[in-house]
Amino acid sequence: MRVTVIGCSGSFPGPDSPASSYLIEADGFALVLDLGNGALGSLARFRSIYEIDAVCISHLHADHCLDLCGYWVARTYRPGGPPPRIPVHGPAGTAARMARAYDLDPDPGMTETFDFHTLRRGPYEIGPFRVTTALMPHPVEAFAFRIEHGGKAVAYSGDTGPSDELVELASGADLFLCEASFLDGPGHPPELHLTAREAAEHAARAEAGRLVLTHLVPWNDQDLSLKEAKAAGYDGDIELARVGARYTL
Repeated sequence: MRVTVIGCSGSFPGPDSPASSYLIEADGFALVLDLGNGALGSLARFRSIYEIDAVCISHLHADHCLDLCGYWVARTYRPGGPPPRIPVHGPAGTAARMARAYDLDPDPGMTETFDFHTLRRGPYEIGPFRVTTALMPHPVEAFAFRIEHGGKAVAYSGDTGPSDELVELASGADLFLCEASFLDGPGHPPELHLTAREAAEHAARAEAGRLVLTHLVPWNDQDLSLKEAKAAGYDGDIELARVGARYTL
């Protein structure tokens, strides 16, 4: 199983990265986790956008789903004709939300290009992957993912506040992609995002093998995020997400 960071900027694209997106590949199958604003062009650097087999959307904030609009255009109007529909797994209402985002009539909306499925609690199968989800504390319905293949596991937090369920989902994961939107300090809204320190604390409790801090908001000092995470007592490797980073599990 190979994981590629396509976009890791939090809340909006930054100067070095589009918003959230990750490519998971195994046995020739390509799964995209989130497709936030700016991510589609970045994805094309690492795999043809016509060789994607499925998409999972963690939640319906723009920085996690909006480039489905551009992807719909690219697939619907491809010279030579559209490729077959691919499954898009997302929260309830994903098809209607994306139709509104592109000002389409909801019937058919994007359903002739994407085969929309409502996310549910796993485990279930997407291609060669065993996928398990959990609901996270966030202002909208938001999912975290555990994706397993060949005895290896990657966990992805999506957007979340502190969560015992996230610790359980990431338990023993070889790679933990965890959001680290905030720096230490007072006044953070509850049940919205994690600090980098909290991300590392979740990784420590989960005994995850490797922590990659992601959803890095452009106005933060990323070096300080890394420093605060390393002060949390997690014993595994910690690094900042960057576009193009690849992890083979």
